[in-house]
Amino acid sequence: MSGVEVAGRTGHRRLAVGQVAGDRRRAWPWPRVTLAALAAAACLVPFLLEPYRVFQLTMVLVHGIALLGLNLLVGHGGRVSLGHGAFLAVGAYGSAIMTTSLGVPYPLTLPVCALLTFGAGLALGRPALRLSGPYLAVVTFAVAVVVPLVIKRFGTVTGGSMGLSTPVPAAPSWTGLADDQWLYLLVLAVAVAAFAVARNLVESRAGRALAAGRENPAAAEVLGVRLDSHRTLAFGWSAMYAGVAGTLYAWVVGFVSPDSFTVTLSIVLLAAVVVGGPGSLLGPLLGGVFITFVPAVAQRAGDAVPGIVSGVLIVVVVCFVPTGLAGLLRMAAGAVTRGTGRG
Repeated sequence: MSGVEVAGRTGHRRLAVGQVAGDRRRAWPWPRVTLAALAAAACLVPFLLEPYRVFQLTMVLVHGIALLGLNLLVGHGGRVSLGHGAFLAVGAYGSAIMTTSLGVPYPLTLPVCALLTFGAGLALGRPALRLSGPYLAVVTFAVAVVVPLVIKRFGTVTGGSMGLSTPVPAAPSWTGLADDQWLYLLVLAVAVAAFAVARNLVESRAGRALAAGRENPAAAEVLGVRLDSHRTLAFGWSAMYAGVAGTLYAWVVGFVSPDSFTVTLSIVLLAAVVVGGPGSLLGPLLGGVFITFVPAVAQRAGDAVPGIVSGVLIVVVVCFVPTGLAGLLRMAAGAVTRGTGRG
């Protein structure tokens, strides 16, 4: 082969590499632009919608935080839990009791409840390491059944079956915001921080080890991955996110009762992870939309309709879109990108 041919091929390769790099540079700003647009829209929401819609979107964020924790355990860790509603109850009642009975300022209840539920998750995660599949589901299901009964049993502290009212955080006068706007922005800030922490956790060494244990536990252990400690921490993180969501729930609603944290809530949360997309950071937010809006819309047709509609949607997603709504959006975005590239 002559030197001219070698030089020509080298030049073609450099040209191709340069073209690919140029395409990447041109495509690179789009994710950032999309994220900036979504952030701007999220911040403008409370100023453009009526208070009830702002409340609904605030609850989407609250549910999204709870699902973010459950997704760490189910989607990334491959462990099924039916007790997530119990940790929500611990966070909600912890915040309500601290603000009403102990006079603790509401901002301080958030880290306290986060630490409390993190410890509870670790306590449950350690013995649960010996269980998997339906056995683990039964144990966590039992936790979800017992916690509301315990709340009713200690009625002098928790209010029993009648529930417990808690003051809703008021907007500081210097902000000039209405209370619903302040609560939305407050929950939005917590949600952004929660999603950022979850993303870093998933991309960290611990997150990769957790995913490896989900795909092939035997191979992961051979490679030196300590699955027991990682799975225990996954329970702790999952419970902590639920506790944070429960605290925010108490702030937003201003009332907590055992009927709000029944075992049905745990089942609905697990279903929302499946519908939103297990293993995806976008899935919990879509699952929060599912929990908040689907029952509200279906309720207009009858009391039994929300359950029927939710069940049908779950079956459709599991059968036709196993990656959930987040996977469906990724496929749609990929199709649009390929179409734009061809154009």
